Amino acid sequence: MRCQRQRRWTAAAAVSFTFCFSTLSAQTWNSPEALALVHRAVDRRIEAEADASLESYRTRAHGFVFFLAQVGAGLSEPPRLVKADELAVEVYWQAPDRSKQVILGWRDGAFLPTDIEYHRDHLGIVTNNFGDMIRIGEGDEVRDVAHPLSPRGPSLYDYALGDSLSIRTAGGEVLVREVQVRPRSFEEPLVVGTLFIDGASAELVRFRFGFTPRAYLDRQLEDISIVLENARFEGRYWLPYRQEVEIRRRTTWLDFPARGIIRGRWEIEAYDMNVQIPPETFAGPAIAGLRAPRPVGDSIWEGTLDEAIAGVAAPINRQDMDALRVEVERIAGSHALGGLPARRLAAGALSDLARVNRVQGLTLGFGAVAGLERSRVEIRPYLAYGTSDDRVTGSLAADLHAGATRFRVSAARRISDFGDLPVVAPVLNSILAQEGGKDYGDYVLLQSVGAGVRHRLSGRTALELELLVEESQSVAVSASPATGSYRPNPPLGSGSYRLGRVALERASGGLAVPRDLQGRLALEAGEVLEAILALGGAGIFLMPAGQIAVVFGANLAAWIFLHVASTANPLRANGGQAARRILRLRRIAPGTGAVIDANRRVRLDPSIHGFRGRKSDLAKWHAHFRMQRPFHVNAAAVGQHLAALRFDDFFRGDHSRKLRVEG
Repeated sequence: MRCQRQRRWTAAAAVSFTFCFSTLSAQTWNSPEALALVHRAVDRRIEAEADASLESYRTRAHGFVFFLAQVGAGLSEPPRLVKADELAVEVYWQAPDRSKQVILGWRDGAFLPTDIEYHRDHLGIVTNNFGDMIRIGEGDEVRDVAHPLSPRGPSLYDYALGDSLSIRTAGGEVLVREVQVRPRSFEEPLVVGTLFIDGASAELVRFRFGFTPRAYLDRQLEDISIVLENARFEGRYWLPYRQEVEIRRRTTWLDFPARGIIRGRWEIEAYDMNVQIPPETFAGPAIAGLRAPRPVGDSIWEGTLDEAIAGVAAPINRQDMDALRVEVERIAGSHALGGLPARRLAAGALSDLARVNRVQGLTLGFGAVAGLERSRVEIRPYLAYGTSDDRVTGSLAADLHAGATRFRVSAARRISDFGDLPVVAPVLNSILAQEGGKDYGDYVLLQSVGAGVRHRLSGRTALELELLVEESQSVAVSASPATGSYRPNPPLGSGSYRLGRVALERASGGLAVPRDLQGRLALEAGEVLEAILALGGAGIFLMPAGQIAVVFGANLAAWIFLHVASTANPLRANGGQAARRILRLRRIAPGTGAVIDANRRVRLDPSIHGFRGRKSDLAKWHAHFRMQRPFHVNAAAVGQHLAALRFDDFFRGDHSRKLRVEG
């Protein structure tokens, strides 16, 4: 008999979720009700293996495997598509636990240079919910990790009942219980995640999970996130329906904001139940068939690869996996997650290692990250030395992660650019400053002590609160360029002040979303002799326009002086990073009471529904306006930036020019 694929679950498929954001530590672990349901689920898996009514099945799986690169400060920008593979796989299963997969169709496209090769099991599906032992990457990435519903599971894991959800499928509604699972010991190679179990039959419907650090055998693995979804066929058999996996890697010796991502997504189309399968089918490797992609024009495919990717935006959408990682972090609490070494060198950008400006000359620096054993506490020191001014700068931060919340205390002494947005990329500014005396920054010495908290409200949204005490001092030119001469650095120091900042941040939804809204909105208040309230933000809105995806970006900051400083001492009004930008204007027009600083970015990508993998940023315009009075422009600085391929501010070629307009 042939079972057609059931309609997708809503909410992804008429699924109503109620997420509970209460602290998991307050939950009751290993309650009698939770353990009873888990034991029923364990017994049901054993019974399913001996179920004589299902002897075999044959099905077809259709999937994508993506390799992406993510670079940039904070790794907040969406990853860039490097390579995409589309596969069609014939799947055979026979009781009690024999399976075979044959790759019938395979095509790929490289959007950036790469020579990546995948483990063979990344090119197929999971046929039996991993069985009793979980194995990934042919055993090179994860091996011999006990499943929470294996016979050994209850002795290795803790369980806590969560919310219930109702799933409506073609066979009717099913009430599913959510069961959070964590290891009894985080020192063992085990999983952390959530089981969704059918309350009536105790069948496993969905399994969302990550791993403890000891489970990762490859030390370059940052983490692995997996979602397995089953659907009920013929009213009784819960079989694979949709599967997703995301494998993130970073360097083992340097904490640098760059990572490689393998993302796979599979859908199972239909099942033929109890078919006769020749015994020789199961001979040879578990995943057979094509060993490499076929040439372009293979008749098995309809349409181009770009069209196929655009039609299934979800494979490279960040939201699901980011939400899963937040969920796993909440369950893990203060226990460390991730497979990377706890102690590494660190650099937030290339300019942290080496940069040139007219105040310090050549500045060399390095940082590190040191995680404390058996905890989610990280110490982050950074030290730099300016060869021209002989000034030592640096910072020290301590982070404590508790679930989805990060607490931080920090102290810093640094030379900071006066503006929030650099006119050119930092690396280019260093070259221009050294070789031609063209330094586009204005600098101030900042010394600060602060504390803050950041809480991830969801996979994309985070709320931050920070309190700081800062002291700013003016600095003079100390270096000499190879040719030409430097302009003086303006006196920007303003003494000591206290400030607070609240920020709401929404990350990008991914590469292949047709519409998106991302950005950061911050409210900042500072106080010395005068009080200043600053509201700033930055955002990007993506919308499709036929075959062109248009990205609108904006940075907007407005300041309100609660008490305007006297014209005799304009530099005393200083309220933090955003409000410091007022000083430059106030030296031009001390009577200014409000400032608008706007930045407009427009990016046109000739692509399909926002799919921007191999398309370049054609143009970007920045404009900064300082308003002295309504409709009266006092000064403007305009820079044009042309970028062939923009990986944040690490690799960007800029052409800039400044204009000064007197109103």
